[in-house]
Formats: sequence, structure tokens, C-alpha cells
Amino acid sequence: MLSDVLGLTPEEADTYRTLVSVVSATPAGLAELVGCDVRRTVGILSRLEGRGLAARSLGDATRFVASPPASALRALLVQRQNELNLAELELDSLDEIYRAATRGRGTVEVVEVIHGSEAIRERVGRIQLGAREEIMNLVKPPFFSSGNMTDGATIERGVRYRVVVERGTLDGQAPSFDEIIEARAAGEEVRIADAVPLKLFIVDSELAIVPLLGSASTAKAGALLVHESSLLDALIALFESEWEKATQFVTSVGALRNAPVVDDLGAQILSLLLTGLTDQAIATQLRTSLRTVQRRIRHLMDSANVQNRMQLGFHAARLGWLDDGRDDAGGASRFNAVSPAAR
Repeated sequence: MLSDVLGLTPEEADTYRTLVSVVSATPAGLAELVGCDVRRTVGILSRLEGRGLAARSLGDATRFVASPPASALRALLVQRQNELNLAELELDSLDEIYRAATRGRGTVEVVEVIHGSEAIRERVGRIQLGAREEIMNLVKPPFFSSGNMTDGATIERGVRYRVVVERGTLDGQAPSFDEIIEARAAGEEVRIADAVPLKLFIVDSELAIVPLLGSASTAKAGALLVHESSLLDALIALFESEWEKATQFVTSVGALRNAPVVDDLGAQILSLLLTGLTDQAIATQLRTSLRTVQRRIRHLMDSANVQNRMQLGFHAARLGWLDDGRDDAGGASRFNAVSPAAR
């Protein structure tokens, strides 16, 4: 924590922490305690002394004592906070300059063409890490690569991430059902659609990536980067339309409302059933038996007092079993931005 927040190296942080725990120490004695070379420890002590974290003992100049953490570290913390405040002001200034420049873009500059899967991955990853508020994603095959889950820092920043996954991706494609469960647990909002019209990745309603699907060849992969414009507004409207039509996807019983389900497996069966998967496909996705799936579905139909799956779906929609306002996990994504663009 000291090295992360206050800019100390791990060795400096360990040495200071050890020095705090003793009354005083010589460089040799401290080196033995931290398991470090004496010469290296002398250098570390010199740097700590320069930062005001260590000082020579008044009674013996050959020994070092730690400066009181409450005062010494607070001073460093204030310094780092001031640096961060200045950086934030600079960021705001640069962002305003960038926005002013984008407002003056000509027609040609509204859309950029990105060539090659590596270039797409790099660009999408960069704008995803810079997301401040929300990422919207339409996911469908073909996929150009296996893809990975996104950087955890995006999730921790509280960026909202909404994704609509085409149902066909669950049939042996990526993302797998396990990936969706992991993403939901991390805070992603996921819905399933029979089909989505295109792959789409939108960040903060300011930029959109639209993959060109002429070929699954990574050498020929390409994408359009769309800046703020009426075209971007249309893409945002398209996503919102697909989002409203798609079926909410839940992976835990706590995400359901008034549904006769007693455990997470039941919630997952219900969710997959309402997306249109067959009983066998559900059993395959959940790695359970067909008989278990059919027994759980029969229980749901009996509880709802309906005769078939169509009636069950209507009943579930009418009572809002999957409707929990903003999805139960509500937060940021764990699907890699490359999913819609380059895999």
C-alpha cells in the first residue's frame, strides 16, 4: 500500500515498516532484519532520510530511527494529493481542447478506419480503459480470436457496462456461459437477444467501434471508429432499442423477483429457458442432466399454473420475474472490448 499510494519502492516501504517496529537500528542491523544487502540498505536509508521518513539518532549518529508515521506519511500523502489534483486539472484542460477539436471535425474525420485485428485490439483496449461512465456492447459471431476478460480497474472505477449477447454465441462460441456468470458476478449487466444486427462497442456516448465483418481473416479484419456525430447518435439509439428488446439474464436466485426458484441453478435454468434455449442446450450449458432441467421446468410450470413453456414465458414476463430494474449486478464489464471488435 505504501509503495502504491505514496510512491515508495517495495524495498523502501518494507525497510521503513521494519524501522518503525524497532527503537533504532544500524544499517547492518536493519539489513539483517529485512534480509537485504548492507550497501543496498544504506542507499535505501539515505532515500528515506531525504523523504523525511528516517533520521539519525540524536544519541548515536550511526543509528537510524523512523520518523513518526502520522506526521511523515501524512506530509507525503498531501504531496501526492496535490500532484493528483494538478494532474486532474491538466486532464480537464486537455479533454476540453480535445472536445473543441472534435466539434470542428469535418465529415471525413467523423469516421476513422482501423485495419488489422491487433490495431483494433489496441484501440478498443485503450478507449475502454479510459471509460468514465458507461460502455455499451453488442456481441455476435464470428469471432476472430478467443478474447480475454477486461482489466479489473475498469470494474473498480464503477463504469457501468451493458452488453447484449446474441443467443447463438452460447452454442459453443465465446463468451462461454461460465464467462457470463463471472462477468455478472463482477458487476456486468447482460441481456440475451435472438439476434443482434451488428457488433458494436460504445464508450461514454462519445466513441463507437463498428467492426467490418466482410471476412473472419485476422489479416483482413477492420473496424470503423465513429466520433461524436449524428451517426454516433444513431448507433446509440440502435443499442438502446436492442437493449429494451433483449431478455434480462440472471445467474443467481437473489436476482429474481417473486419467482418460484430456490437456488442459483434454478435461476440459471429459468433465465436460459426464457432466452429460448432448448432443454438439452440448457443442460449442456449448465453441465447438468436433461432430466434435472426438465424436472425444474415442470416445477416452474406447476408453480405458475400453466401448461406449456410459452405460457410460462408470458407469465414470467407479466410478473417481472427477471425484472430487477437495473440488472442485479449493475456495474462494469468483464468482457474484453475485443469481443465485439476483433475476435
